Amino acid sequence: MPINVHDDFPAKKALDQESIFALSNERAMSQDIRPLKLLIVNLMPKKVETEIQLLRLISKTPLQVDVDFLRMESHTSKNTDISHLHKYYLRFVDVKDTKYDALIITGAPVEQYAFQDVDYWDELCEVMEWSKHNVTSTLHICWGAQAGLYYHYGIEKVDYDEKLFGIYKQELVGKHFVVGGFDEIFDCPQSRYTGVNEVQVSNSDALTVLSKMSDVGSNMIMSKDEKNFFILGHLEYDLDTLAKEYIRDANKGLATAKPHNYFVGEDPKRLPYYTWRAHANLLYQNWLNFIYQETPYNVDDIQ
Repeated sequence: MPINVHDDFPAKKALDQESIFALSNERAMSQDIRPLKLLIVNLMPKKVETEIQLLRLISKTPLQVDVDFLRMESHTSKNTDISHLHKYYLRFVDVKDTKYDALIITGAPVEQYAFQDVDYWDELCEVMEWSKHNVTSTLHICWGAQAGLYYHYGIEKVDYDEKLFGIYKQELVGKHFVVGGFDEIFDCPQSRYTGVNEVQVSNSDALTVLSKMSDVGSNMIMSKDEKNFFILGHLEYDLDTLAKEYIRDANKGLATAKPHNYFVGEDPKRLPYYTWRAHANLLYQNWLNFIYQETPYNVDDIQ
């Protein structure tokens, strides 16, 4: 939550420069409080697992957050009971006339397909177009980040020679509220066959890179208007998520290498230390706190 200090308090200028929320007395006295409205487009196959991962992080903020989940009507889920989706998930037609403070678009195991070949691409484009004027800020994850960068800013997807898989060091290279308190070097799980065109990202006047991996490229990117945030990795992953993915790939006969910098002693029976949990919590707390400061009290005023 933001702190309230006098406008002329000597430390306030330094705090402002460090992107720490320090409200003026006038603003603090006039603040109205209401729950934030969050919509999650869950594109992951094991939806319940992703629900738990995201809600665990969202719950750590002191803010009250009302959460809705959205499903793609144009896609039939093979890994989640249809009754669960019908009971707990909305359709786009149910929300298209509603405004939200926050939107999350998750990853999906479809990065090796062209965007237009994904069966729900047109429907997802409707959601992303709708978000321009009906959502204060959107967080895109992994393939969802690649899809958002392509749809909103024309950033192309690029194929890797092999799967980027494991725990990779990230360097903090940008400043913003959402990465306030981050260490200069931090860990982030990665699990993808594709990345983004780094030349296009660096040449874009609309985008800023917040973190990157040496020899790989960007990991966290934001739009300069603060409407869109993108993370190509999976800070929300549990300790054993990559282990489960490794076993899944092996059972499918895929020649996926062991996840980088993951198993202790390269032994698949020995899970790693949980080195990204603190930054995962910090990212989601910061992002929701940022939205809390920026979104209008009357949700219908979002534009």
